[in-house]
Amino acid sequence: MFDSVLIANRGEIALRILRACRDLGLRTIAIHSEADRSLRHVALADQALCIGPAPAARSYLDSAEILLAAQLTGAGAIHPGYGFLSENAGFAEMVEQAGLTFVGPPSAAIRVMGDKVAAKRAMIAAGVPCVPGPDSALPQDPARIAAIGAETGYPLIVKASGGGGGRGMRIVRDPDALIGAVQMAREEAGRAFGNPEVYVERFLEFPRHVEIQVLADSHGNAIHLGARDCSIQRRHQKLIEEAPPPGIDPAAIDAIGRRCAAACLAIGYRGAGTFEFLYEDGAFYFIEMNTRVQVEHPVTEEITGVDIVREQLRIAMGERLEVAQDDIRFDGHAIECRINAEHAFNFTPSPGKVRQFIAPGGPGVRLDTHLYPGYEIPPNYDSLIGKLIAHGPTRDAAIARMRRALGELAIEGVETSRLLHLSLLDEPGFSAGGFDIHHLERLMAGGFGRS
Repeated sequence: MFDSVLIANRGEIALRILRACRDLGLRTIAIHSEADRSLRHVALADQALCIGPAPAARSYLDSAEILLAAQLTGAGAIHPGYGFLSENAGFAEMVEQAGLTFVGPPSAAIRVMGDKVAAKRAMIAAGVPCVPGPDSALPQDPARIAAIGAETGYPLIVKASGGGGGRGMRIVRDPDALIGAVQMAREEAGRAFGNPEVYVERFLEFPRHVEIQVLADSHGNAIHLGARDCSIQRRHQKLIEEAPPPGIDPAAIDAIGRRCAAACLAIGYRGAGTFEFLYEDGAFYFIEMNTRVQVEHPVTEEITGVDIVREQLRIAMGERLEVAQDDIRFDGHAIECRINAEHAFNFTPSPGKVRQFIAPGGPGVRLDTHLYPGYEIPPNYDSLIGKLIAHGPTRDAAIARMRRALGELAIEGVETSRLLHLSLLDEPGFSAGGFDIHHLERLMAGGFGRS
């Protein structure tokens, strides 16, 4: 048990965590960089502490400084949010060794699931379907690599074992190009993640990106909260998410969700997590697990009524899940648009001062953001400034509410992605549903958004 939480993050997720802590009566400690003194959660926290200058490497990624801050402030637990150190097994282990509670899974589970090869091996053992391909990293011998490529089948994709986000990734259609692609992927993976290991899988041409939200406690209980579709993305970065995924049989989602919940128990997982799948021709293929809360968790909260961040904290406090699998009911449809401080159609970041901010409202509309008039968006971090969520009884109703909400949203002083989202909501392929992960990039290549 603990009665205080250090929030090791910034922006909207830090504010979201603070609010969940307040709901549970927990004392909150905010850490921040020199660039983030004016953040809302810093002002609202019971205690705040500056831990370093603006660069993340010297503040939000400084494990030793964060642990020192926890010790100085008497924190009982550390919540990492998403990004930064949230999936860093070494940091989670340091927290555990310091006698504090890491609000997330055990470091051993993070380590297994953070290595894509080890994760695939664990999922195969747990009966979760995976993309065809070997469950081991590629060897050094070119002849063996060529043999593995032939066995896997073309086209195939080379992926980094220790990371994601499109780095250390190469699509190979010609066997003659495999060795060169592996070498380039290894170099990029080594630079990005400090781990040059790569592996190969069959490349699925037109899949959807579908993920399963899970919760597991330390008492042998694990449940899934349905699925989300995250296929509207650019360069592997998600822009719109929705739940449930349009056009997929709820019974199929429940079946794969129950397998994911069982896999959590098999690997000793605890807390919130997300199993990510490629979905093609009616089949699910596991690709990775995110061992943290997701940016897109609000759409699942809206259709289930489950407060995922609150449950994270309760589980970390040693409490049992409040609901069983058969208690979960799915209500309507929810859509989330990521509001980024960037130019809508060329994605160039747009930091600066927010001169005016007017939030949308009305039935079925939620905005998770840390913005306020006069806030200076720094250039040092991710461009995400808010998550706009619309919920309705049907997908069409949710889309209509999202259009209304985007029309009401006013942010002046910086460019935002608002117009991109409005354009996407009116695009016939999006309206029809069932689009694949390349949909937006095909639109952009065809001049989408240009007048």
